[in-house]
Amino acid sequence: MRADRLLSEILLLQSHRRMSGREIAARLEISTRTVHRDMEALSAAGIPIFALRGARGGWQLDEHWRTEVPGLDESELRALLMSQPRLLGDARLSGAAERALGKLVAALPQPMREKAASIRQRLHVDTAAWRGTTEDLSLLPVVQDAVARDRRLLLHYRKPGERGAIAPRRVDPLGLVAKGSTWYLVANTQRGLRTFRVSRIERAKLLEQEAKRPAGFDLAVYWKSSTEQFREGWRPYETVLHLEPRAAAWMQTWHIASVREESSSGASKGGDDWVTLRVRFDHEKEALFMVLGLGSRVEVLEPPSLREQVAAEVAAVLDRSRL
Repeated sequence: MRADRLLSEILLLQSHRRMSGREIAARLEISTRTVHRDMEALSAAGIPIFALRGARGGWQLDEHWRTEVPGLDESELRALLMSQPRLLGDARLSGAAERALGKLVAALPQPMREKAASIRQRLHVDTAAWRGTTEDLSLLPVVQDAVARDRRLLLHYRKPGERGAIAPRRVDPLGLVAKGSTWYLVANTQRGLRTFRVSRIERAKLLEQEAKRPAGFDLAVYWKSSTEQFREGWRPYETVLHLEPRAAAWMQTWHIASVREESSSGASKGGDDWVTLRVRFDHEKEALFMVLGLGSRVEVLEPPSLREQVAAEVAAVLDRSRL
């Protein structure tokens, strides 16, 4: 394990030229004290690593020194091939990644190439959801190009929750994050660091200006901090629903709602035992939509505001039917 960590530290310094102990520690999820010990061990082993003092100091590898990446073992090859390029979710990106993977496989020794072919025959990735997807990734290659070339972007971005509201944004792209099948652009703006959902970008134009990258910016560290803040600020909408047994079973297998607790109730009007579930929704509108869809198979116990909204919607439907 330590040998793998030391190699990872060498490759990080080789690709970034200079990194602080804190940055290395965050990347490898170790302590800064461990980083310091590792750097001393590498230096003692003859690796030309230098400690730089000052506010912008850190660790630096001699720019003329290079190491060759050791050959892949079978477990590493299997992991690489099982994470197929089609998971990228965009045809052009997937095609480029597929070609790169093909070149890598072609460079392997013959026994490893045969093993690679065998592994790839045992996995197929279909990125299309059963009910389709709302993620429009047509502009992902443009955004990726800006990120790779450190070029400023002019975005026309559709704001979340505001239908048709599109605003222009000049941003300095810093990195891309793929979370499931959803892609996000992390960029620097006049108001600081912001995260943009790629599928909400209506237009994107690559500008001539060079993007300005904050000193010491680490995409992985930023994303972890950003998602933690989002979780702390997000408050799910809790409900208690009284459900007909089949509706309760469907609710329990539904992949969005989170069932928190359940308890059996007494017999209902139909003579069957209904079930009481504590169900977590993302927001109030989602809960209202689901309850109205279940009709007479559900009764809202909590919160009272949801019960009142359901009654108002039902009354409005009856009024319209009388017209």
